[in-house]
Amino acid sequence: MREPVHFIPIVTTVIAVVFGAAVWRRWWVRGGHHLLWWAIGLFAYGAGTFTEAAVTLLGWHEGLFRAWYITGALLGGAPLAQGTVYLLLSRRTANRLTAVLLPVIGVAALCVLMSPIDYSAVEPYRLTGRVLEWSWVRGFSPFINLYAFVFLAGGAALSAWRYARQPGQRHRAVGNTLIAVGALLPGIGGSATRFGHTEVLYVTELIGLLLILAGYRRIVAGGASQPAAATAVAPESARA
Repeated sequence: MREPVHFIPIVTTVIAVVFGAAVWRRWWVRGGHHLLWWAIGLFAYGAGTFTEAAVTLLGWHEGLFRAWYITGALLGGAPLAQGTVYLLLSRRTANRLTAVLLPVIGVAALCVLMSPIDYSAVEPYRLTGRVLEWSWVRGFSPFINLYAFVFLAGGAALSAWRYARQPGQRHRAVGNTLIAVGALLPGIGGSATRFGHTEVLYVTELIGLLLILAGYRRIVAGGASQPAAATAVAPESARA
């Protein structure tokens, strides 16, 4: 049975696409691997919530479920985190981490596509990884999401702490704090889905994205009078 909370991903998808387009335009003008990865990450975020919205409107379908698991559980935060990796670490280190991360995601996605479906666990308008008969496949997502948490939420929190100690950087400290909290929330929601509470994910995805957007706008607005300063959708640093 569909409830109002099941329609939240429709709103989240629209916001993610518009937000992603703004960051993409920024990358097109300024360049930078970090901006490209953040734009990809926002589009992946939107793709995941799009599949949730489609299930709400059309009902459960195997193709939508597999797409949801790949774009949401595997790609929901990893590309955004990789943008932070390119911002905060050296290019060589970032490239090496990319060379590790992408094959892991690729193997996990292949396993999701190949796993049989336990149709007895399917619910008409709700998504859950429990329908995967190869239950071990679900072990990939905590590893990938931990990576995303460490670099995205952790990087934003570290940047917020650093900027809080610098005069005239309050806007960046506040912005990065919002981004850190926003990056944390979808992970909490994702953990809830492992226990069958998919609706928690829908709420935390929307609130998390709104906080990241608010943090981004705070950084952009505060840095408008400093043309040389870079603005970002994830942690700021001197290398932005």
